[in-house]
This record gives sequence, structure tokens and C-alpha cells, in this order.
Amino acid sequence: MGSNVGQTSTKQDDEHIFRSKYPPVQVPDDMTLPDFVLHNVELYADKVAIVDATTGKEFSYGQVARDVRRFAKALRSLGLRKGRLVVVVLPNVAEYPIIALGIMAAGGVLSGTNPTSHASELKKQVEVADAKLIVTDAPTYYKVKDLGLPVIVVDEERVQGTINWDELLEAADRASNDFAITEDEVVKQNDLCALPFSSGTTGMSKGVMLTHRNLVANLCSSLFSVGPEMIGQVIILGLIPFFHIYGLVGICCATMRNKGKVVAMRRYELRAFLDALITHEVNFAPIVPPIILGLVKNPIVDEFDLSKLKLKSIMTAAAPLAPEILNEFQKKFPGIQVQEAYGMTEHSCITLTHGDPRKGHGIAKKNSVGFILPNLEVKFIDPDSGLSLRRNTPGEICVRSQCVMKGYYNNEYETALTIDKDGWLHTGDIGYIDEDGDIFIVDRIKELIKFKGFQVAPAELEATLLSHPSVEDAAVVGLPDEEAGEVPAACVVLSAGAKDSVEDIMNYVASSVAHYKRVRVLHFVDAIPKSHSGKIMRRVIKDKMVQNLTTASSHDVLKKLLA
Repeated sequence: MGSNVGQTSTKQDDEHIFRSKYPPVQVPDDMTLPDFVLHNVELYADKVAIVDATTGKEFSYGQVARDVRRFAKALRSLGLRKGRLVVVVLPNVAEYPIIALGIMAAGGVLSGTNPTSHASELKKQVEVADAKLIVTDAPTYYKVKDLGLPVIVVDEERVQGTINWDELLEAADRASNDFAITEDEVVKQNDLCALPFSSGTTGMSKGVMLTHRNLVANLCSSLFSVGPEMIGQVIILGLIPFFHIYGLVGICCATMRNKGKVVAMRRYELRAFLDALITHEVNFAPIVPPIILGLVKNPIVDEFDLSKLKLKSIMTAAAPLAPEILNEFQKKFPGIQVQEAYGMTEHSCITLTHGDPRKGHGIAKKNSVGFILPNLEVKFIDPDSGLSLRRNTPGEICVRSQCVMKGYYNNEYETALTIDKDGWLHTGDIGYIDEDGDIFIVDRIKELIKFKGFQVAPAELEATLLSHPSVEDAAVVGLPDEEAGEVPAACVVLSAGAKDSVEDIMNYVASSVAHYKRVRVLHFVDAIPKSHSGKIMRRVIKDKMVQNLTTASSHDVLKKLLA
């Protein structure tokens, strides 16, 4: 199925299953992720693979391939066995992909984590995953020094009691190559290579088991439209954290497979961000919606000569982009294409909005997250009955392919809730597919607000709020209510100098949405709490608002608003 362009849907025992409108792509059967990413590397030995935007330190493809080999050898000589876990606690440094691919080449399993995590959170991840080794830098070392594991420090600064990265690689050069690898230590495609922890915003954080095959298959699907003329041409901004699967696979691995250049940025700050784009002539920047919001609304942008930008396109994933912000961005940056993608840690990329038009790979509609990638099957199910739905009917998005994770680490119960007996991964997102095969995301099942039985999507109300000239940022959650079940409540960040009242903003929303979608409670706040990938932390907001509303006076106000 699917080799016939335009033939995207089949009925199977009354199931509505949708496939890509593009032909299937071949996935090599015998390559590990490091082999796949560094394929043909000798032809590009002198080309820069990655540069650190902060320090200017860079590695050529020749150096990357050499250091991946050296690190893999060093890990084996340190006694790392196949399937054992290494926790990497680093910001986006230039060495990151070398460390990741080195761990995988040695047969180890990489588990990246946020360097800003609290020491207790790092301890938990290390214990849950039964890690054998930690890789970090000097400023973060204090958080992991008491965990009783050997620590490799990637820093010029020597830290007592740790293994220094440069010295380790030099020792690997001196070590003999004689140690034989037994058959059961040979790295195979179905072995685990990564254990990222999926976003804990929808409950407890869980380790996602990904194999070499999962990630190679995902790269084959998501890079299907890249023609030979694109090889070596992409200069991508590596700002999305590399400890996220999208940062590691979608940015580092995808770019290195196609021999482009990654410009690694450790943290987001608007001036540094614009400076990196201009200095390094970045032509592709995957970013999160809050950054797009900044580019549209922050006056700092006007300090820069935007004619020097070489940026051809930005890609937004991780959180839906409000249509109003998209329109403002396109007015301000008319030459820059806005792409959207949709994926999750448990599967990586599922849809893309842009293929290569020269090959007849079209561009999806505005505000859609794009078309189904080759080799994938997608269906939309009624969350209550489990039945698959026709086109243009919102339901829970389910996906089936070779990219679906093996399961959650040591958690069969959650795995069975997420992957059904037929191999369908249930995403927890509500969306639909239209007659052209473009997919639209409505919201997360868990985040839909039920007001008197009506479903209200927070993302829709947030988009409406953001279209108000005085609103800089907004988040909407459902608050429990005796009479209505839940009511839509908003936290709003006003632009500097705005004089609008709570009533003004609420009336503005009321004038453009159905009665049941009206915002019933609204608080002005200084900032909206967001995760590192730009997702609104609704649980935190909800808890805080519920706390504030427990006073009787607030409750009286709420009752009045419900009238």
C-alpha cells in the first residue's frame, strides 16, 4: 500500500487506516545508528560537522568519526557491557553527538537528561535506569558526585576524582586493539541504544526504550525527500536540547547523516540567538513557539540588521503554534518558510509539513502539522468506543510503524496502555486528517476542558488570547467547578505598558468564541511556566489557580461569571 500517490486510506475489517501518499522508503537491515549517521564520512572528512556557538569550538566530520571510535573503545576498556546505561548530563556542547554515538557504538544505551535538573531528580533517573556511568561537565559535577558511579567530565578544567574526557580519549589511542568482542557483545540493530525519559507533564516520567532500528527507520522516513543536491547544504541551529530525542535525532543525527553543519547553542537568549543565526549563516532553525512569540513581539529584534539573515525556514514542533502568531511572524519575516512537524519521544517524527516540491512532495496547508511520513500507518479513534474514524472527524491519533518504541522501561502496565495488541501507539493527542491527507492537531485528550459536557480545547482559547494586541503570552486550563464540571481559566502575561483590565480581556475572548468556550476566570501573571521544549506546564498552573480560588471571595466571583 502507499506506493500509489494519492492512495492514502484503506478499510481493513471496518478500520479506517491512513498511509503516506508517498512511496515506502527502504530501511537498511544491518546498520546501527552510528554507522547510518556516519555513512560515507570519509568523503567529508574536512567539512565542519558541529560548532559550539558559545565558544567557537568545532569538529570536522573526520574528527567526529575518529572520536566516536576512540570513545567507544574507551568505554569498552572501562568495562561497559552491551545494554548498560550511561547517563549524560550536559547542555548542547559540540561534543554531545560524539558522546551519544560513541556510547551507542560501544553497545551502551544513552540516557540524556537536563543539566538544570535538581540533584534528587538526577539520582532518581540514575537509579530507575540502573546506570553504570555518568558523563557531565565541571559546573554540573556537584549534582552527581555522590551517586557512587564513575563520572567522565567533558571540560578543560580537571575535576578531582573524575575521568577527564580528553585524557580518556588519549588513553584509548594508547590502549591495545587486541581485546576480542564476543558474539553476544556485537551491537545489532534491534538492541536498545537510547532511553530518553518522556515528558512528565502527563504523569510520572517514564523511560522510553528505543532501538537502533527505531531511530534508523525514523531517519529514513523523515529524510525521505532530501535529494542529493541538498547533501552538505544545511546549516541547522542546534538549540532544542540534545537530551530531547528531537534534538539528538531530528537535529544532530539527521544533519550529520546528510553532512550538514550543526550550530550548537547551550541556552536561549534572544540576542545570542539572533547573533548565532547571522554569524553562522544558519539556514534552518527548529525552534519552539515561545521563541517565535519573542521574534514577533520583542523590541530587541529591531536592534539587528535582519537583511543579514540567511534563514530559509524555521521548524516548530513540541507545542502547537497559534495561527495568529504564525500570521504575525510571516508579516515580519516574509521570506522565511514556517514548517511544522509532529512527533513524540515514543515514536520520534510522525508528520512533516514540507517535502521537496521539486520531487512532487507538496507543502501541507497552513496550521496543519503536515502529511504522514512514508512507511507509517495512522488512524484516528473515538476515545470512548475505540472505533477508527473517517476523514475530517477528530479522534485520538494512533500510529504504527518500525519507529514505535519497544516499550517503557520496567513498566509493562504503562506500555500496555500505550501500545495495543495490534502494535498501534496511542498518542493521547486529538486530531483529524482532511481529504488532502493533511493532519491537524486539536489538543491533548488529557487537556481538553469539559464545560457542561462541551469539549473546550485550551490551545484554541490561547490562540484567541494571543491575538489581542496587549497579550504577550497566555495559558488556559480547566478548573474544577461543582455546576459545570470544569470551567476554562486563563493566565495572561500583558505586554509592557498595557492598561487592559481582566474584564477587557475576558470580553474580548467572549466576543469571538461560543458561549461554552468563554474564559470564566482570568489572572494576570509575570510569566507562563513552560518546560524546556516549550510546552505549557498546565499542571503547575492549574494547581496554583485552584489554590488561589479556594478563598470564598474568589468562589463568589466564579459563580457570578458562570451566570
